[in-house]
Amino acid sequence: MSASDRDLVAALRAELAAVDPSRSCDRIAEIAGLGPRPVTREATVARLIVRLGGHAGPTRRSFVLPEVDFDWPSAADHCRFAWLRGRFLARGSLSLAAGRAHLEFVVPPDEAPELAARLGQVGLPASWRVRRGLGVVTWKSAESIASFLGRIGASGSLLELEARSVARSLRGELNRVLNAESANLQRSVAASGRQLAAIDALEQDGRLAKQPRTVRAVAHARRETPEASLSEIAARLDLHRSAVQRALDRLERLALHDDEGVGRRGYAGRRAVAHGPKGRREAPAPLA
Repeated sequence: MSASDRDLVAALRAELAAVDPSRSCDRIAEIAGLGPRPVTREATVARLIVRLGGHAGPTRRSFVLPEVDFDWPSAADHCRFAWLRGRFLARGSLSLAAGRAHLEFVVPPDEAPELAARLGQVGLPASWRVRRGLGVVTWKSAESIASFLGRIGASGSLLELEARSVARSLRGELNRVLNAESANLQRSVAASGRQLAAIDALEQDGRLAKQPRTVRAVAHARRETPEASLSEIAARLDLHRSAVQRALDRLERLALHDDEGVGRRGYAGRRAVAHGPKGRREAPAPLA
């Protein structure tokens, strides 16, 4: 993760750790979720544990909380989410690497299916597996992650997370549009270059003057406005766009062949018109 993503995850966890349950049942549920022997490096979570009646344990970064009974099947939803908040702070992690959200709980292997079942019961189904001897319960759906974090008490940090997700989506869409426009512009420039070369070649051998009035008008308009699109030339000449396209195609074909279809030498733009970079035959690309 980038530094800003790590800062956001830290802020989100700090926000959850700062939640102060008003109901005694929620406090008991959160203690049960943290577990009797939580281990943490986070000062915010350590302060939460002390606030809930815990104290430092026998080893570094370990704590001791009173053992409490928590009956999940009969618990109210607010108690269930207090328990899940404690479980996330004790055993959960959130990653935002590469613009993708990934949340997982790492728990004892026998707890993983039970935790996944509990999440399913509150409308947040998750997958689980055993990895390196530990149970891993996972979400990769940004929607599920946002719903879970919102329901366990995140608010300000969650809004920032969603804003970043929207910004990434907009940047991606903008990049796609710009890339498509750039490709269209390159094709238009290449097509205009071929057409101008064909017009020059036909004028030099005198055949341009023998073409129908519409073809000559289109050739004149192309010369005057090399950057114009087919639609712009059509509007200028009061023609259909298809008529402009046919006239330009005719000019390119005539530059490659004489009137009887025999290939011509001496057309400087011949290879550029007829072939791609590796010698494959390509149809003339129209201007957008």
